[in-house]
Amino acid sequence: MYFVDILKKFIAYYKPYKKVLFADLFFASLASVTVLAYPMLVNQITNNAISDEGIAIELVVKMVLIFGLLMVVEYASNFYTDYFGHVMGAKIESDMRNDLFEHIQKLSFQYHDNTRTGQLMSRITTDLFDVSELAHHGPEDTVISMVRIMGSFFILVNINWMLTLVIFLILPLMLIFAYHYSIKMKNALKKNKERIADINSQIEDSLSGIRVVQSFANEEIEMDKFRSSNHRFLESRKSGYRVEALFFNGLTGFISFINISVVIVGAILISYNQLLLTELITFLLYINTLIDPVKRLVNFTNNLQNGVAGFERFMEILAVKPDIMDAKNVTVLSDVKGKVEFVNVGFQYSSESNYVFSHINITVNPGEYVALVGSSGVGKTTLCSLIPRFYETSEGLIKIDDTNIKTIKLKSLRDHIGIVQQDIYLFSGTVKENILYGKPGATDEEIITAARNANAHEFIMGLPGGYNAYIGQRGVKLSGGQKQRISIARVFLKNPAILILDEATSALDNESESLVQQSLEKLAKNRTTFVIAHRLSTIRNAQRIIVLSDQGIAEEGTHANLIKIDGVYAKLYNMQFNPVTL
Repeated sequence: MYFVDILKKFIAYYKPYKKVLFADLFFASLASVTVLAYPMLVNQITNNAISDEGIAIELVVKMVLIFGLLMVVEYASNFYTDYFGHVMGAKIESDMRNDLFEHIQKLSFQYHDNTRTGQLMSRITTDLFDVSELAHHGPEDTVISMVRIMGSFFILVNINWMLTLVIFLILPLMLIFAYHYSIKMKNALKKNKERIADINSQIEDSLSGIRVVQSFANEEIEMDKFRSSNHRFLESRKSGYRVEALFFNGLTGFISFINISVVIVGAILISYNQLLLTELITFLLYINTLIDPVKRLVNFTNNLQNGVAGFERFMEILAVKPDIMDAKNVTVLSDVKGKVEFVNVGFQYSSESNYVFSHINITVNPGEYVALVGSSGVGKTTLCSLIPRFYETSEGLIKIDDTNIKTIKLKSLRDHIGIVQQDIYLFSGTVKENILYGKPGATDEEIITAARNANAHEFIMGLPGGYNAYIGQRGVKLSGGQKQRISIARVFLKNPAILILDEATSALDNESESLVQQSLEKLAKNRTTFVIAHRLSTIRNAQRIIVLSDQGIAEEGTHANLIKIDGVYAKLYNMQFNPVTL
């Protein structure tokens, strides 16, 4: 049943290309028929055109014209299968890659937290190329092989059934051998894919952190890790090549055995006047005709195992159901005021892990500026990540304007929430493209206004190319403060009703922090704002400060009130501003 299900899902990708597929199979069959006709024409020439009386010129000319016509038909047919067949396979590969990328984007933060990026990259690229080859060559090679083998059988059995029997008694043994080793090849190829995915992950990890590697002079450590992954891949390749060598050389041995058997049995039949020499020549020609479909079957088996291994890994990802999805009959947010309520909210990363927090009850009114503080690990960022449903609550519910967020369409929910993080991600491209990410389709005037509000316009105009300046992958050509202000401009352009500021200034120097803080205060105006901060100096003016601890909400109030009660917040504040000196 598993194989049938996989086959059905694979065949479904042919649906948009049915006409091309049927045409491909038709021309593949036509080319095979022309190949089957060549030995018969040779037989006609050797039997009828050449005799003791001389050469029948008229018949030879006729045969040559037929040869020429068949060659044109074969060329045209093979051109169609080679070009349009490969394009069809490439289109199917493209469709699968689109489906896979779209599916991966739907998976939650929790899935991506536990999955290496290099593994996903390997499945999106290398694996699907193998599937493309199977999509094209699979049906085509099967049809060509069937037409040539069956056609050869009917032609040869009419010439001499005994010699035909010799060939077709050996062929099943060859197919059993091929099937046995094809299973071993599939396992070896799947292992190769897993190992190359490990290498991709290692490369992606090391190159992404190349600045850290070089700053600690730990190139040799990274090299050791790479050598280990590379060695495992080498060992799996060696194992695969061993199986491949046994496979292909075994098949070559079978082909040689067929040739020798036909010559020996043919010679015996000729000696008993049961076979003509010209018929033996025809048999030997048809053996060459049979070798090609056998090679195609071998190639098909190789493509099949590669493709099946790749498609299984493709289906493994598609089988992962997004744990955060739109419910039925979802609503769309409109005229958002920004009231946010946490009602008895609890969260754990998995059913086996401990709760990060539980029994959280918070009501934030529209336009209110609320700060979340607490020691590392108490769940400040996680709590805010529940609002846009990057993670799902384990218990309780969250409401926006009195509507349960699980009943709101995900896109609509996230369209009304803006996030500025400490770890800024800017895409490889221009400044304009990165700001435009906040509102695709915005005008140049809107982009510039957003940049001015974020205190970014002045430094942007100082870059070579201004808004069209290329900033490199992750914005490596910009300073921390510049990257942060571009990310703030992006949120200004989005213009959300609810804002989450996740330690947005903690990694900046004093001058940059001052500029960014001004931008953030302007951004937070008239929006419901959650601020996560380690630098308590940035939240003194918050309308409300909520102090989280391992037990949940420890304290709540204004800066002045919390200092006065001399509790957890006061302790955190004094540690920053009145440190004990030794």
